[in-house]
Amino acid sequence: MLAAGQALAAGIDLSKPYGDKYGCINRNGQEVAADKMLLLTDKELITAASACTFSDKQSQADGSLVVTAKCEAEGEEGQAPTKFTIKRSAKNAKKLVVADEGGNVMGEVARCK
Repeated sequence: MLAAGQALAAGIDLSKPYGDKYGCINRNGQEVAADKMLLLTDKELITAASACTFSDKQSQADGSLVVTAKCEAEGEEGQAPTKFTIKRSAKNAKKLVVADEGGNVMGEVARCK
């Protein structure tokens, strides 16, 4: 039990990429077309329809990470500022859950192998 508490206290480490199946496949460039894709790195969050570059990361007392980013949506001009919350999955401590500003879960990601 102590180890889990220490892991949470250490915060979220994004030094290695996290993604869903297609996010990890595409982490080095668009190799496979996918409607649903989520890739999380220490600098950006990429989905099938948008790319967000992080400008600020704030660790929270509960161990989650609040990220401020500028996002470019496919087919739209310019960048829109937004915030995401990244936290450990309640079901699997090795996975991370990404939620938008409104608390809508965008997806669950695991460390890419």
